[in-house]
Amino acid sequence: MNTPCTEKHRALGPFEPTVILHGGAGAISRASLPPELWARYEASLLKYLADARKLLDSGASALDAACAAATWFEDDPLFNCGRGSVFTEQGTIEMEASVMVCSLDPSGSPAGQIKRGAAVSLIRNTRHPILLAREVLLAADGDQGMGGTSTMHCHLSGRDVEEWGWKEKALEEKPDRWFWTRKRWEEHRRGLNLQNCYTYNDLLASTGRFAAMEEDGGGGDGVHEYPSQGTVGAVCLDSWGNLAVATSTGGLTNKKAGRIGDTPTIGSGFWAETWEEQLPATTSAVMRTRQEQDYGPITSRLLRPIGGVLGSCLNLFQDYEEYQPVINSRAYNSASQYRSPLQIPDIRRSTSQIRRRAVAMSGTGNGDSFLRTNAARTAASMCRFSSSISLTHAVNAIAGPGGELQQSAGDRWGLTGEGEGGIIGIEIDDGPVPTEFSVAHGYPHSKSSSACLSTKKRGRVVFDFNCGGLFRAFYELEERTGKETPKVMVFKKDY
Repeated sequence: MNTPCTEKHRALGPFEPTVILHGGAGAISRASLPPELWARYEASLLKYLADARKLLDSGASALDAACAAATWFEDDPLFNCGRGSVFTEQGTIEMEASVMVCSLDPSGSPAGQIKRGAAVSLIRNTRHPILLAREVLLAADGDQGMGGTSTMHCHLSGRDVEEWGWKEKALEEKPDRWFWTRKRWEEHRRGLNLQNCYTYNDLLASTGRFAAMEEDGGGGDGVHEYPSQGTVGAVCLDSWGNLAVATSTGGLTNKKAGRIGDTPTIGSGFWAETWEEQLPATTSAVMRTRQEQDYGPITSRLLRPIGGVLGSCLNLFQDYEEYQPVINSRAYNSASQYRSPLQIPDIRRSTSQIRRRAVAMSGTGNGDSFLRTNAARTAASMCRFSSSISLTHAVNAIAGPGGELQQSAGDRWGLTGEGEGGIIGIEIDDGPVPTEFSVAHGYPHSKSSSACLSTKKRGRVVFDFNCGGLFRAFYELEERTGKETPKVMVFKKDY
């Protein structure tokens, strides 16, 4: 989808907005993902990608666009969230969702009017858990927050927060059967070796008069044999340099009731952060490029000054293969409660040695491994505490083949699914143009004939995974022509 560079879009802000989505990662293979099923996933991801982009291009905020994308996933039984959520060991549904925002402009949103991250868990009857997480994020000091306090809680769970959402925020309540699908129920029963007792029809019959309202839910075409990977996430960049991440899941099939995973745990399954860096005046672009090419040793050097903080948590590796394409961004302005800055200061006028960076990430896979490694926050810390490490390299070091997630599984790797997963994200480098960092990492400060490329700043979309596949959708930019192509993938190469 190519949007013309109109006067309206130029008036919104200095960045080209973009979006990247994920729909789950794990032991996915062509044998378990036949062409007809892949076509369904591809169609859903492509539609949600295009619709989210339309919102951004029309002036929606990064937060609004990311949450909207998550709601579409939550209504799609293909994915393990909302209506397609998996069952717990006890045959119940317990959903989780989270949001987080940051702004490249330090003046950003007015102080006290927005929290940086919020999450909800143990959600059973809210149609869109992501919207409940959003309301928790936006609960203002003036409203005294939840429970009559002004502590600005960032993680709430259970029935009380759901009732607050229904009664005070007009969120939609749905009965249990809204979330039940035959596909997930059969997975649940197979996992407990109870395939032949208490069938899906029995489950529906337990709801009395609603039994006749059964819907297929995507389970009648052999899909039941496909593993229940499907935690969803959206990362969005708007035209003002705001980043937002929204993640939603039903958790692990047959998890213990009450289990809290990485999706609502800040720093594990999601993260967004911005910071300012002082560039060394004597460092040349050539020297920095050479350092970037040798990023394995850089990772080791990074851990020396922060070893007391992060070193014991990391066991990073060298000589890993980077395969991500260089992808990029597109257009947006803030609306409603998440306010865009009136203008972003031109830091080139104040100094040529300062740059601002921002990152946002969403993870999917084996949640307990993300929790144990604090995966998303660790990747951000690698970028922040070493000005020479990009988000591409950090995500590769955590979620790529042989990375920290895989290493955390030890000798259980490949046997239990432990350590499997992937991360998507967007990074912004808003330093002097072009910065040494951006040149080394392929940011398209273009001098081509494309008007859009010459007038708008761009972020960089990244992803990596260590398992069979990661459902993802993004826009791929051809820098020379300025054309963007929507792309949906699951394996490292095209399906």
